[in-house]
Amino acid sequence: MLFNSFSFLLGFLPLALAGYFLLARRHPEWGVAWLALASLFFYGWWDVRYVPLLLGSIVANYGCAQLIRRAQGRARRWWLGGAVAANLLLLGYYKYANFFYTSLTGQHADLLQVVLPIGISFFTFTQVAFLVDTARGFVQEGRFIHYLLFVTYFPHLVAGPVLHHKEMMPQFADPRNALPRAENFSVGATIFILGLAKKTLLADTLAPYANALFAAPGEPTLLLAWGGVLAYTFQLYFDFSGYSDMAIGLSRMFGVHLPLNFNSPYKALNIVDFWRRWHITLSRFLRDYLYIPLGGNRHGAVRAKANLMLTMVLGGLWHGASWNFVLWGGLHGAYLVLAHAWHALKARLGWQGGGRAGAVAAWALTFIAVAYAWVFFRAADLPSAMRIVAGMSGQYGVALPDAIGARLGNLHEALAALGIKWTLGGATQFIETWCWVTVAALVAFLAPNTQQIMHRFEPALDHDGTTAPARLAWLPAPRPALVTGMLAVFCLLALSRPSEFLYFQF
Repeated sequence: MLFNSFSFLLGFLPLALAGYFLLARRHPEWGVAWLALASLFFYGWWDVRYVPLLLGSIVANYGCAQLIRRAQGRARRWWLGGAVAANLLLLGYYKYANFFYTSLTGQHADLLQVVLPIGISFFTFTQVAFLVDTARGFVQEGRFIHYLLFVTYFPHLVAGPVLHHKEMMPQFADPRNALPRAENFSVGATIFILGLAKKTLLADTLAPYANALFAAPGEPTLLLAWGGVLAYTFQLYFDFSGYSDMAIGLSRMFGVHLPLNFNSPYKALNIVDFWRRWHITLSRFLRDYLYIPLGGNRHGAVRAKANLMLTMVLGGLWHGASWNFVLWGGLHGAYLVLAHAWHALKARLGWQGGGRAGAVAAWALTFIAVAYAWVFFRAADLPSAMRIVAGMSGQYGVALPDAIGARLGNLHEALAALGIKWTLGGATQFIETWCWVTVAALVAFLAPNTQQIMHRFEPALDHDGTTAPARLAWLPAPRPALVTGMLAVFCLLALSRPSEFLYFQF
């Protein structure tokens, strides 16, 4: 079931809200049980065959958590290691069996018929974090129904955010959240509509222009390659950040605050800052449960760089079973190593930076590096990715549609003399691509993000992903309410053919 579908908006969501508040008022446990069952129904809407897999994973991990909680010393470490290994083996089978089968045998992976269950990466990581936190003494959850809801809670089940138990479940124990509150519905609905607008009005509009390049790259010329790559760069951002906003908004309607997952990553001035802004909860997971356990930066600079590279390569492989994802992770690992080396050199030389011009140059370099890496993330295979990269570097020349050249008069000949080619057809798609890329760029670079928009209302979303204490009641002014209403209407008009979110495939 998709957040951006009428079946969800007009059927599932109203029933989930009504059932939760009716039952939670009578007894908090009833509300928790209702929401857990509703979340299982939400998951089973795609393919009911994988509900037993989800439930089996939950029951097994809950049992292991109780054993870990009661064990001491070496026994606790053994239980933790075995439980984490079992989770990774399950994830590895469903996610990488086809990849390794094809790599080792050269035969088509369809022979195995292993289908990736939706959301398995997210609910596996959520439970691994829970097991580790239990072993560290951070969690003392003994109620199965609460654990069931923690894992299956429908706003975050399929594509995150990746949550810690302490971030969500204590909020269900707050008696105030057993009652519907107008400010929660107002703030939650507004955040949801902003996310829905990102998805339906921007991401889905950009999708055909990105797909045109990546489906059949051929030998793309400079502007065609960059147009398609930038279309995908902005499509992915608005698609995934839109989903995260919708998840946060939906959860807020239940009175539950989820952590921030995006904070204008394309405004970052360096790659380190980019990863503090992009998919924040996954970055946190990789840092806390992979990079730091590997040793972090505690064993010297060389070991720290190796740990960083390994973390990013594994993070790339987490996204999918393909050498392209390994390369994407390796590129970002190399970016981070170079960024840390550059910061260390600047500190040694006492250089403070290059002012506004330096900041603009740093932003442009970061954005171009990120867009370059997205080619490997999106391309169907490595040869396709390399052809697109070659086109981005101008290897196949520069070309414009002849229909544009015919309107340029003498400039047509001047541009031809500079080596620009003129091609027949494609003028409409070329112009539309760059127009929508320009619109998306203006929104991504210049417009405030969701939490900045909502900061004027209450409760406000802080920059670190938490929510600030209540200060003022949320009372929408006429103009914001009108804009939000118009966005909602445009989004509903665009829902005739809802499309899946890109991160569902991971």
